[in-house]
Amino acid sequence: MSLTEEHQKNYTLLENILLLNFSEDSFFVTILFFAIYCTILIGNICIFTIIRAESHLHTPMYFFLSNLSLLDILYSSTTQPLILYNCVTGNRHISFRKCIFQLYLFVSLGGAECILLAVMAYDRFVAICNPLHYPVVMSSRLCAILAVTSWLSGFLNSVLHTVMTSNLKFCRSEQSINHFYCDIPPLIQVACNPTKTRKVLLYVISIFLGFTPFLYIVISYIHIICTIMKIKSSEGRWKAFSTCSSHLIVVTIFYGTANLNYVGPTGYSVEFEHLSSLLYSIMTPLINPIIYCLRNKEVKGALKKYFRHSYFKI
Repeated sequence: MSLTEEHQKNYTLLENILLLNFSEDSFFVTILFFAIYCTILIGNICIFTIIRAESHLHTPMYFFLSNLSLLDILYSSTTQPLILYNCVTGNRHISFRKCIFQLYLFVSLGGAECILLAVMAYDRFVAICNPLHYPVVMSSRLCAILAVTSWLSGFLNSVLHTVMTSNLKFCRSEQSINHFYCDIPPLIQVACNPTKTRKVLLYVISIFLGFTPFLYIVISYIHIICTIMKIKSSEGRWKAFSTCSSHLIVVTIFYGTANLNYVGPTGYSVEFEHLSSLLYSIMTPLINPIIYCLRNKEVKGALKKYFRHSYFKI
C-alpha cells in the first residue's frame, strides 16, 4: 500500500470541533466580552438609526457609513455570541457544519468591508478632488450600485474559501483548534491532507482582496492630500482633511489587523495569534462608532438632537 493510499484510509468525517480559547476561569473574560459586544451593538445601531432618521445626513458619505455600521453589527455577531456562549456554559464544542457556516459569514462580511472602505475612499476622492461634479457623479443610483457590489463581492469571494475549507480532510471525527471561532488558518493547520495549495490560495486571494482595495485607497489619498495642500486658507485645508481623518484611522486599523491575521509572518506564539484574531474580529467594529461619533460634528449634533427629542417625547 502506498503512502498516499494509507493516508486516504486514515481520513474520517469531521463532526465536531473543540475551540481551545480560554481557560476555565473565564468570569472576567465573559464580562469583558459582554461589555465589548454591547458597546459594538449600541454604538453601531445608534449611528445606523441616526443616519436613517435625520434627513440632512442622507448624503453619499453617510449612506456608506450606515452600510459600514450594519456590516460591523453583523460582523461582530458572527463571533461574539459564540465566544460568550462558550464562556458562560463551558461548552466549547461546535459542529463542523455550524463551523463552516460561521466561517462563511465571517469571511463574507470581512471581504465586504474591504471593498466598502475602498468605496468610501472613492467618495472622499470625488468630494475633494472634483467637488463641482460631486452631486452628479455620486448619484443615488451609483451609491446603491457601489454598496450592493461591496456586499456581493464579499459573499462571492467567501464561497471559494468555504468550499476549499469544507473539503479539507481530517484524521479524527473530533478535532480541536486553538482559536476563538472558526476561521480558515486554524482549520488548515489541523488538516491531515496536504494543504500547501490551500495555503497559497488563501495567501493570494487575501493579498488580492486586501491589497488591491488598500492600494486604491492609498492612491486616492495621495491625490486627496495633494488637492488639500493646494487650498489657500488653513481653515479650508483643515475642514477638508477632517472629513477624511476618521476614514483613514478606520482603514489603518482594519487593514493592519487583517494583514496581521491572514498574510502576516507565521511561527509566532499561540498568544500572539490569539491577539491578532481578537484585534481583527473586535477592534474595527468597536472603534468605528467611537471614531465617527467623536470626530464628526454632524453625527454628534444629530445624536444630541435625536436623544433630546426622544427625552422630551417621554
